[in-house]
Amino acid sequence: MGYTFASMGNLAGEGARFQIASDQSLLVYFDQVDKTDRSKDRPLQDQEQGRAEARPLQSQPLQSRARQNQITVQANEKVRKLLRLLELEPVAGVRNLHPAYCSLLVKFDVLKLQHGEVEKILRGYLARLEEVKLPEPRMVEIPVSYGGEFGPDLAEVGALLGMTAEQVIELHSSVEYQVYFLGFVPGFAYLGELPEGLVTPRLATPRRKVPAGSVGIAGNQTGVYPFATPGGWRLLGRTPLAMFRADRAELSLLSIGDRVKFVPISREEFVAAEARGN
Repeated sequence: MGYTFASMGNLAGEGARFQIASDQSLLVYFDQVDKTDRSKDRPLQDQEQGRAEARPLQSQPLQSRARQNQITVQANEKVRKLLRLLELEPVAGVRNLHPAYCSLLVKFDVLKLQHGEVEKILRGYLARLEEVKLPEPRMVEIPVSYGGEFGPDLAEVGALLGMTAEQVIELHSSVEYQVYFLGFVPGFAYLGELPEGLVTPRLATPRRKVPAGSVGIAGNQTGVYPFATPGGWRLLGRTPLAMFRADRAELSLLSIGDRVKFVPISREEFVAAEARGN
């Protein structure tokens, strides 16, 4: 499968562009594009002639792929605006929408739509982004018991960064984070950005099992594991809150665009909250 690109100019305010992800999906990126690369200036319809010669996303140089995934608050806001507009005014034939940091994956029915048609429709939506009003973000406080068995990597993170465990806790809980998107497993929210002083690489060897409720950091991200699952983020603590419940109207505790604040609690408070079913 080959992949091609298209430049959206300034339709969305920041070099938004299209990328074919599969026979039945299209990515809309909101990121910085190398303006000297004129190969991306053609619409998808014109480019599909050369798809066989294009390289798949996985085979592109890491540096190029990193440029495609630059994280900015502004880019994510455009992702959320496009997502909201498509939810308010659904496109016939579009099956699913999957937001990420700076992109929206649009999956469609190939019996009803082709890539070029989806691009043309989305161009119209992108031209209207400025009129989209996003709902006021919710503020969600997440209690966390840091360290000990709940945060097995806390001391090591402190040692790596030249801090005490208390300083790591204070810094991690001092910031108001944004929910950029949900993914990996149901209810897992990617939160950012960490204070620069806490940016830490993920573990070299992932754990086979990370307990549900574990609060971890990786790179400039932080998040909470909703289920027991393998994972390579460094664990600082654990929350008694259920991040995902099938018996709730809103299955996931967090939604894209929410604001999150971590609140340190004692182990005793954790046990009491867990006993209450929180």
